[in-house]
Amino acid sequence: MTATKGLEGIVAAQSSISSIMDDQLTYVGYNIDDLAENASFEEVVYLLWNKRLPNQSELDAFKNELDENMALPEGVINHLRSYDLSSVHPMAALRSAISVLGLYDEEADIMDDEANTRKAIRLQARIASVVAAFARIRKGQNPVQPKKGIGFAANFLYMLNGKDPEPIEEEAFNKALVLHADHELNASTFTARVCVATLSDMYSGITAAIGALKGPLHGGANEQVMKMLNEIGEEENAIPYIKKALDNKEKIMGMGHRVYKTGDPRAKHLQKMSKQLTDLVGEPKWYNMSVKIEEYIKKEKGLPANVDFYSASVYHCLGIDHDVFTPIFAVSRISGWIAHILEQYANNRLIRPRAEYVGPEKQDYIPVEKRG
Repeated sequence: MTATKGLEGIVAAQSSISSIMDDQLTYVGYNIDDLAENASFEEVVYLLWNKRLPNQSELDAFKNELDENMALPEGVINHLRSYDLSSVHPMAALRSAISVLGLYDEEADIMDDEANTRKAIRLQARIASVVAAFARIRKGQNPVQPKKGIGFAANFLYMLNGKDPEPIEEEAFNKALVLHADHELNASTFTARVCVATLSDMYSGITAAIGALKGPLHGGANEQVMKMLNEIGEEENAIPYIKKALDNKEKIMGMGHRVYKTGDPRAKHLQKMSKQLTDLVGEPKWYNMSVKIEEYIKKEKGLPANVDFYSASVYHCLGIDHDVFTPIFAVSRISGWIAHILEQYANNRLIRPRAEYVGPEKQDYIPVEKRG
């Protein structure tokens, strides 16, 4: 047996959910460009879970189910209030809160298809409420109850900011949700599948996935991009900052992607929204800075921007705290995690790879009193 570092190039499962071929991302065969420009996030969630797009009555019923399940149990809100709000990172809060949500679900350990479908609805709906509630609670504000009938993207922004979003804000956020919904066997999705392959419950699988997403090499990249832009400050500082970082062998977050050779197909959609939103809020420097950085990195390193790079300025312009960027990633990606969890349950085999042993061999035990 020979190990492959990071499992790169290893095909670990068959899936009919999403694919990355020839630098094109598809969900159940639909090109991401088509979905990003035309689909609501609810349509995409339905597609990932059911392997087909809904008709109008199915979509209306699905939206209504999400609306009906968005409100959080009071115990979960009290749990969020119990955190040390001065130091807890929102991803750590989300990881714990999703686990706590499982304690309030009477069907948490019921594993039949119908129960799993109901849990999927509750998890998809309530993760948005958890993120928005925590973001407000830590500022001393009360959570905002969800509003029915306005759509998932608008509802999240409404619960976060306490006011209805502008149409362009809703469009941008819906597009971001669609683009982040699934991405084949990424680290967090693989984590979720490994967890539930033991026949653990859906809440455990999602909690495990959030733990994987928390890392800066996965979901945390967009937060690091905004941190970098803030440190740069002004457009004229962008290239000197990047030159110095490259000279110091520092990683530029949001650039390049392990599975794309010519560029991340999702990035261009968020670049367009970044341009529109930075103009809308009167802060075009974030977009201009980002373009300068991408062009320079492409020239020097051959690395184009990935989906995280422009999502940073999009979320910033939506008034979202920078450390909430990664939880928002989870609000979208839970749709893909659930799709993969359901697929794993449907054709399960315990995931148990082997390791190539490279340690010492043939050692003899020496009693402790004779050890030097």
